[in-house]
Amino acid sequence: MPLQSATHPLRAARLVLSLALLVLTAGAAPPAHPWAPPVPGRVAAPFHRPEERWLAGHRGIDLDARALDTVRAPRDGVVAFAGTVVDRPVVVVAHADGSRSTLEPVTATVSVGTQVARGDALGTVGPQPGHCAPGTCVHWGVRVGDDYLDPALLLEGVQIVLLPLRR
Repeated sequence: MPLQSATHPLRAARLVLSLALLVLTAGAAPPAHPWAPPVPGRVAAPFHRPEERWLAGHRGIDLDARALDTVRAPRDGVVAFAGTVVDRPVVVVAHADGSRSTLEPVTATVSVGTQVARGDALGTVGPQPGHCAPGTCVHWGVRVGDDYLDPALLLEGVQIVLLPLRR
């Protein structure tokens, strides 16, 4: 999946810097591959960065899953939130590099403050079809500060293709 082109050079620079921050950890050599998908399903809906922060977009990816499937930590971290947002169960994992993974709908089996390692169970897929209706899925979003990243680019085997800013 190619990296979406940025319409503004500063946005492109922020994205590259954000990706670099995810690769580097404070003084430690990064593991061979720190990220893993939270569920094994295929990508049902890809990431779509809006032109402007306030516009509609899809700030994560949707992974096919069945209700009650186990949802696992995509990376080592600490559970920062486990509860309901509006009408769906959500789990947020804060990672040591400052990034955060948001997973929904996930009925938590962990509580806030729990240390988790990549692959540890966080909960189960909620029965709410949400925006994957009539099926179910897990929405996985990754943020660094206020910038959203495409989680698919963090997974092993994804080829990143840089596109020109102008033609």
